[in-house]
Amino acid sequence: MRRIGLFFIVLLLVIGVFHGMALADKAAATIEGPASAAKGSEVTVKVTVAHSANSATHYTEWVNVTAGGKEIARWNFTSSQRPEAAAFTREIKVTVLDTMEIKAEAGCNVHGSKGPSTFKISIK
Repeated sequence: MRRIGLFFIVLLLVIGVFHGMALADKAAATIEGPASAAKGSEVTVKVTVAHSANSATHYTEWVNVTAGGKEIARWNFTSSQRPEAAAFTREIKVTVLDTMEIKAEAGCNVHGSKGPSTFKISIK
């Protein structure tokens, strides 16, 4: 009887640890690009998404990129059309007409998003 009780305690601890890890498994996006650019120039911005899972039941569901509050790129994924890996990068070309703030955010189909990442490009 004592062994059964100990088994259930260990089982609950294991479930608790994995459940806690799963709750922390939100998709995150980071942005790379030039810190400054000439007015009117076209630059490449890289958005990298990190998420620890990429299976039919747990994957990055969407990535959204905005500049100046307007959507400039969006990728939606499904269980049958998932990203190529748990971590992946997309490139976007943007024309810099003024100092701009770019935001990128990604969401997990199970746990959601870690929130937006922000990047600023200034005019030279």
